[in-house]
Amino acid sequence: MKTYGLIGYRLGYSFSKGFFTEKFQNEKLTEHEYVNFELDSIDEFPEIFKKNDHIAGLNCTIPYKQQIIPYLDEIDEEAAKVGAINTVKIIRTGEKIKLKGFNTDIYGFENSLKPMLNEKHKKALILGTGGASKAIKYILDKLGLEYLSASIEDQLYDGEIRYEQIDKALLQEHLVVINATPLGTFPKVDSCANIPYQHLTADHVLFDLVYNPEETLFMKKGKEKGAAVKNGLEMLHGQAIKAWEIWNS
Repeated sequence: MKTYGLIGYRLGYSFSKGFFTEKFQNEKLTEHEYVNFELDSIDEFPEIFKKNDHIAGLNCTIPYKQQIIPYLDEIDEEAAKVGAINTVKIIRTGEKIKLKGFNTDIYGFENSLKPMLNEKHKKALILGTGGASKAIKYILDKLGLEYLSASIEDQLYDGEIRYEQIDKALLQEHLVVINATPLGTFPKVDSCANIPYQHLTADHVLFDLVYNPEETLFMKKGKEKGAAVKNGLEMLHGQAIKAWEIWNS
């Protein structure tokens, strides 16, 4: 049996478990399984390998995308630049195992956002400053888009603003708006980031990392103004497929 799994805190329903379980069934990979490893602390991470000697690959989600780094033997160059890990490749040499970290969110986000952009889209506004925003910033840099991040934290860092500073002029300049917060996620579907949606236009692109529900309130408000919208499901599919490639390369 080959065991793949997801490391997280309180996982409940996880996209990864559903995606890979369905993949294994469809491709008749009967000797494959996908397991959720709920850890109360990242300190418990090494125990996974003591209890499971046939782990073939791991995904990693919040709050451990950064905390897992000291436990890895090697980190992919792009993942090191982002500073967050969501995929761990297990390299076996006899009895020894080597753990290498990757960030496939980079691949998933780039390939989902890029088709929505045109020459008008030169600046982006990122809603949220948590771990999810790291891969977003990396890709925006790669694509040559300037960006600001809206923060609710007490301390503002370079390139960060308060939500109260988002006005018509700022939205006219920042035609790409990315929700990197969990606001609007099921079951709290009636919530969304507090921005002046009335100033959105048909030139705007709204990308929501949330994927459940399929259409968030953030997206609905964008569509009402003619903006192009997309949720995070395609990004998740992309990052999962890339993780599978890494595990089996």
